[in-house]
Amino acid sequence: MDAIRDALAQAAGDAGPADAADGETDGTFLVTHADDGSAVLRDAASGQVHTLSSNPGVAEGEAVEGVVAPDPPMNVSWQLVEVRERRQIAVEESEEPPTQHSLDLAADQPVGELTRTERAGTGEIHVISVPEDDTDQAVADVLDDAETSRTRAARLGVNRVEIRSAPGVVVVRYMP
Repeated sequence: MDAIRDALAQAAGDAGPADAADGETDGTFLVTHADDGSAVLRDAASGQVHTLSSNPGVAEGEAVEGVVAPDPPMNVSWQLVEVRERRQIAVEESEEPPTQHSLDLAADQPVGELTRTERAGTGEIHVISVPEDDTDQAVADVLDDAETSRTRAARLGVNRVEIRSAPGVVVVRYMP
């Protein structure tokens, strides 16, 4: 399902870095790996990866809004020097079918296309048209690439990603 991966990747990158002159980076980060001794954060806006020299208590799958700074003197690892907010981001498949609005959007687009629309309230909805026979595989692909969905959710400031489907349609809902 290269079309699904391409559509999600296209939707993922729409912001730039926020680096300060002293090397500090202020932003929203997704924790992509965490163990007792270190953690790896990915800037949700720029995609830059920051390997922390220690783990300040973050867990994989969390979004962290804060500031990272390079470790002196070599500046090859980082420290999380400020945390303003932390939240876990869940990615799950729903038993609920797509809404009629999502089905209408899918009907008006070719297979392999993605339409992004604002969600009532906070968040965003991505409607992807897929071949009917490949719907289950497309849902599995989205679930397998949870990191991309979490990165997008972190950028949108939401903490839940819900995947709904119907034959020929996959809907990824980014919600509070």
